[in-house]
Amino acid sequence: MLAFCGQDRCLMDGNGRIKLGQHWLDDFATACDGKIVLHCLPEGAVALYPEAVYAEMRRRELAEVERVAASFVARRSMRRFGALTVAEPISRQGRVTIPPAFREYAALVPGTEVCVIGVEVGVEIWNAERYQAEMSTIQSHLLQKGVQEMTADLTPEREDR
Repeated sequence: MLAFCGQDRCLMDGNGRIKLGQHWLDDFATACDGKIVLHCLPEGAVALYPEAVYAEMRRRELAEVERVAASFVARRSMRRFGALTVAEPISRQGRVTIPPAFREYAALVPGTEVCVIGVEVGVEIWNAERYQAEMSTIQSHLLQKGVQEMTADLTPEREDR
């Protein structure tokens, strides 16, 4: 069975909560007994990761403690992760509350539909319009990459003598 794959649309209620589909709940129950971490992504979405997955991601990034002390960029990264991450349990009803600051960051408006996207290690919660724009960007990139690959494949190599 594929974990954290697929996509759904659901309504964000007036309290900023979303009800996850049963397949997402099953995936989170298997991966972490429902203990999740919410993290704001630079692309403008909110990721929900199993606690252990998030801990491993951070462990790898923080492995070089000396770099953090000496690097402006590393400190900014830590600041961003610390400020835009929070542990949040999945309720018994299968709901997750997105904190107000996270909703604002990701343009998630209570009372509107949001996209829940599987990313194999967790899910992402997207504003529907932002998700469509992201998918258009991905599709455009893949098409450009395909044209470049085909051009390179069809262009004979020249031997410089």
